[in-house]
Amino acid sequence: MISTRPFVLPDHIASRIRGAHPELKRKLRAALGETLKDPSSGKPLRDELEGLRSFRVGRIRIIYREAPACIHIITIGSRTTVYQETLRLVRRDRRRSHR
Repeated sequence: MISTRPFVLPDHIASRIRGAHPELKRKLRAALGETLKDPSSGKPLRDELEGLRSFRVGRIRIIYREAPACIHIITIGSRTTVYQETLRLVRRDRRRSHR
């Protein structure tokens, strides 16, 4: 399935990509392109992270959410910390939406 949906890429994540080593930057951009082409290409996450997907780029993970009109990039980071960071962001967003 080919998607024409745009990304929602927060500024801090775009900055992280721009500041990456050129080889990693190339791989991340290719992975983002792959995610745009096939949003279901990432691994579905479970439990509290259900509804999110993880796309593997070596030791780096791109965590994203599919939406009807776009793909929301939640975070990009090392596999050793990215899931804890994502869980923190998800919990923070849930608290904000309950106010």
